[in-house]
Amino acid sequence: MKNLKLALAATALICLGCNNTSTDYNDFVNWSIYHGDATASHYSQLDQINKSNVGQLELVWTFNTGDADERSQIQCNPIIVDGVMYVTSPQTKVIALNAATGEEIWTFDPFDGGLASGVNRGVVYWNKGKDKRILFTAGNYLIALNAETGKVIERFGNNGKVDMRLGLEREETNLEVVATSPGIVYGDLLILGSRVNEGQVAAPGHVRAFNITSGNIEWIFHTIPHPGEFGYETWPPEAYKEVGGANAWAGLSLDQERGIVYIPTGSPAFDFHGGNRHGDNLFGNTLLALNVKTGERLWHFQTIHHDMWDRDLPAQPNLLTVTHNGKKIDAVAQITKHGMTFLFDRTTGEPLFEIEERPVPASNLKNEQASPTQPSPVKPPPFSGQVFTESIISQVLPNSKSSVLEAIEGANYGHKFAPPSIEGTVIYPGFDGGADWGGAAVEPDSGMLYINASEMAWLHQMVPVNPAGEVITPGRKVYMANCSTCHGADRSGQQHVFPSLVDLKSRLGRAEVLELTRKGKGRMPGFSHVKENDLKVLMDFLFETEEVSVMSWAGKSHEEAEDLAIPYNFTGYRKLYDANGYPAMQPPWGTLNAIDLNSGEIKWRVPFGEVEALKAQGIPTTGTESYGGPVVTAGNLIFIAATPDEKFRVFDKTNGELLWEYELPAAGYATPATYAINGKQYVVIAAGGGKLGTKSGDTFLAFALPE
Repeated sequence: MKNLKLALAATALICLGCNNTSTDYNDFVNWSIYHGDATASHYSQLDQINKSNVGQLELVWTFNTGDADERSQIQCNPIIVDGVMYVTSPQTKVIALNAATGEEIWTFDPFDGGLASGVNRGVVYWNKGKDKRILFTAGNYLIALNAETGKVIERFGNNGKVDMRLGLEREETNLEVVATSPGIVYGDLLILGSRVNEGQVAAPGHVRAFNITSGNIEWIFHTIPHPGEFGYETWPPEAYKEVGGANAWAGLSLDQERGIVYIPTGSPAFDFHGGNRHGDNLFGNTLLALNVKTGERLWHFQTIHHDMWDRDLPAQPNLLTVTHNGKKIDAVAQITKHGMTFLFDRTTGEPLFEIEERPVPASNLKNEQASPTQPSPVKPPPFSGQVFTESIISQVLPNSKSSVLEAIEGANYGHKFAPPSIEGTVIYPGFDGGADWGGAAVEPDSGMLYINASEMAWLHQMVPVNPAGEVITPGRKVYMANCSTCHGADRSGQQHVFPSLVDLKSRLGRAEVLELTRKGKGRMPGFSHVKENDLKVLMDFLFETEEVSVMSWAGKSHEEAEDLAIPYNFTGYRKLYDANGYPAMQPPWGTLNAIDLNSGEIKWRVPFGEVEALKAQGIPTTGTESYGGPVVTAGNLIFIAATPDEKFRVFDKTNGELLWEYELPAAGYATPATYAINGKQYVVIAAGGGKLGTKSGDTFLAFALPE
């Protein structure tokens, strides 16, 4: 129990924002907020598990949720409060466990035995006296449960639920509005972002504060500004009525003492063409600092102007203290999909390293007006590759380079901000980063940041809505507007991610597909906003029973269709692989990085993840893509799973040396948590798999040192 008592005392100090009113820190060290604390540090002062003994870690309990299916995932970062662990399952059941033994205490199923749509990354704990609540989202609803019993709190919202589609100050109430990441608590407020559709018909991504006791909306911040609001002039005059997106889906961070909530937003919708949103589009792709009590804007910084690449800010900002010019500064660090780290004074928003506006290529698509420049921090250096060129194409196997060159023939590449095009554009880092929702870990006072990064290029292509001479049927029109982004214009899907819909009738029945389309399943959201007649013609198209007749798009002639605000569709998300199914670039394909935010330098970088088939051929460590984040501890350790090789690993935080690894029953695409009960430190990880072609799982695993 080396230094555990000191760790317990220190944790008592840093857990003031953990909503614990009766915790005895000789008994419990909690992990009571998503990613550790309100500052999103991913950090724990616990050091019982350290470099001297981590090799002795052993599995002490497992819990199986029992509701995985062939494509399900668990992205949940468990929270632990006074010996009770709260998790979410593949089907978004909320489960309370004894954190020392893994025994189930209660389970709540928001879908009453049905299948969930989308993913859930965790829940929120709140208490006020004897009133202890778990708040979480399922489908379109924010739900409040009694933390001790798992029963719905009927007096919250409408019989325990708040419909998140309401209160957005838009007439549409049937659009997709869900929340994959938990909100953040301040007093009796839950500040919550959302995930919305990224196509041409989308809800606005406004941020709201809900009263935790009543469910009422206390304030709203318009991420697409209304007339008279700051940033309104960066959009067309009617955009606030029509355009969606600019949503905060990745989670929020809070400076409890200053009363500032930090909100990272995503791109405006439609992601890849801004014909109906000319201008810089504040507050899309922006780090927002708001007064947490009122929602008033204090400062902001936009990391991408007029986004055309789906460069959402993908993770919570990290709050920490850095030393610049001999002075301690409370800072906020924001990592990005395109591999950059932006660092600001937490109070003023002043950049701590210079940020340059650098020229970028113009777009040649009709009715598109790309921003002439994009911001780029001078320091720290990028933590992932930046520009796709022939010099970085993979030569891992003899046919790797030639097959990649064939795949990108005629496409645009060679610039980080090469714009979308009908010829095709190589996007690198890819649509999932760089960094993604797992986020970074920081040491609050040392200025160190730790981030796992993926090295994957994607091939992006735009196609005209109404190509001259092409048959455009009603069903294909609905398909292109709602389904092609994921399943591709040719219905071929995406390897390991979205299934092919070619010859669908040989695998599924029409009624089954119709039900899945309405309600969603797994990563696929429900399309309740699609009208019944449109659903009918979509099914006709998918099941090849549609009467094919040459018609124009939406009843318009080809010439008129070219005058649409957005005259293009997207062919779908396609990762760029060689002929062997490996990433198109030279390895490493994934790294773990330590960045010193005091000096703005990368301290170390190591390959992260392993491709066993290549290892067997004698090819050195390649690294892999990763989904899920790290945890760093005072024991000088980094705990992280995240890779498709299904390993849970521990690294030395001082140099990146691998110290321990464990083979999980399924890949751990989630962020771990660490906590202590009665003087014993535990580490827990969700093994849900289901991404990157890996099998799905339903297991939470807890590790500790032997007695």
